Amino acid sequence: MLNVRRNFRFMMPVLFIAGGLLMGGVVMLLWNAILVPVVHVGAITFLQGLGLLVLSRILFGGFRGGPWGGHRGGPWKDKWRSMSEEERLQMKAAWKDRCRPRRQERDVKADEGRGFAVAE
Repeated sequence: MLNVRRNFRFMMPVLFIAGGLLMGGVVMLLWNAILVPVVHVGAITFLQGLGLLVLSRILFGGFRGGPWGGHRGGPWKDKWRSMSEEERLQMKAAWKDRCRPRRQERDVKADEGRGFAVAE
């Protein structure tokens, strides 16, 4: 069992590097196969594809599995778990009120868009 753990610890960096190189190649091939004919941009090399992959991870994903350091659900997950059922219902109602336009406002905007006179 101890030997398996040693092999696993040795293989993880190798697999990580191999996966990164493979993804860099995939980025290069997709760029050259899709963007060059469609958008008429220049073809990229393998190192540029790898650099583009790293840049996209920095800009959009970070290096820890997500925007909150790899914790699924972000900072709200622990707060949500610690709330009582009543607090959860209040929070859901507040967010529905914030995110959903009120029916009357929605109807008025729809009527204005059609050119009807709005009766008040």
